[in-house]
Amino acid sequence: MPGGQAMNMPEGAEPDSAEPDGLNPDGLNPDGVNPDSDAPADEDSGGQGQGKKKTRKLVRELVIIVLAAIVLTVLVRTFVVQVYRIPSASMQNTLLPGDRVLVNKLVYRFRGIARGDIVVFAGTGSWGDLEGPPPGPPPSNPVVRFFDDVLSDVGLRSNTTYYIKRVIGLPGDHVACCTNGLVTVNGVALHETGYLYPGAQPSLKTFSTTVPSGKLWVMGDNRGDSLDSRYEGPVPENEVTGRAFLIVWPLSRFGDLPIPQTFKQGALTAAATAASPAATPATATALTGVLLWRRTVRRRRPGRAGGRRRGPRPGR
Repeated sequence: MPGGQAMNMPEGAEPDSAEPDGLNPDGLNPDGVNPDSDAPADEDSGGQGQGKKKTRKLVRELVIIVLAAIVLTVLVRTFVVQVYRIPSASMQNTLLPGDRVLVNKLVYRFRGIARGDIVVFAGTGSWGDLEGPPPGPPPSNPVVRFFDDVLSDVGLRSNTTYYIKRVIGLPGDHVACCTNGLVTVNGVALHETGYLYPGAQPSLKTFSTTVPSGKLWVMGDNRGDSLDSRYEGPVPENEVTGRAFLIVWPLSRFGDLPIPQTFKQGALTAAATAASPAATPATATALTGVLLWRRTVRRRRPGRAGGRRRGPRPGR
């Protein structure tokens, strides 16, 4: 207006505004909250809640997977197969120090231990711990003892000393050395050049013994550097953990561990069969007499008369 004077608004008039229809003059809803600013806040909180749920689900699934893997590992290592590391040179050159072998723990549930098998066995009750002091008693704290057992089950800790040797004689076999420089089993010579350490003699120590029942005669392939049954005596069959059948590490030595051909000699099998107890004609005659006597006694037993069976006696 001229003179810079402002025009007075008519009394009772309201200033122009651009608020949307249906909103109060302050642009707020009746609750005093701006709807435009409220919507993004709800979306953010909802997204955070879904993210937390996904995280919890992922953690839960991860824990289940880890626990399942631990349980499966324990079951497999306990009942099926387990990897063992070769610690010494007693089985050279068949097995070298540092080799990892796979041991089958199920095989002897389906067949007996065979001559020529390479077996892993515990020294408990037989050889003990030949590489150091015996292990101490288990922890007195039950919690510590529990975790100790768990670590032992998964193979991360063990208080037992295990050995790996080749089976030479089974229970009842007569093993001896040396005949013409060779080890014999039931009088049959073993030709061991295929697996003995190059240049090693079958044995520098002479022996001649019959393997007791429930025991095995085992020897290392490196006879000059092996503490085995020649020095420590036979080992109990029930201490055998399983049969080593495969070298799995290093990859350059990957391969199986078959039974050498010398243990498959027909003469060895025949000698073992002949050595086992068999029924003689006199024994067969005695058994026949016992059976006839039992039949006679049954016919004369009270309770049968006139071909009719009497009722049971009181108290029976």
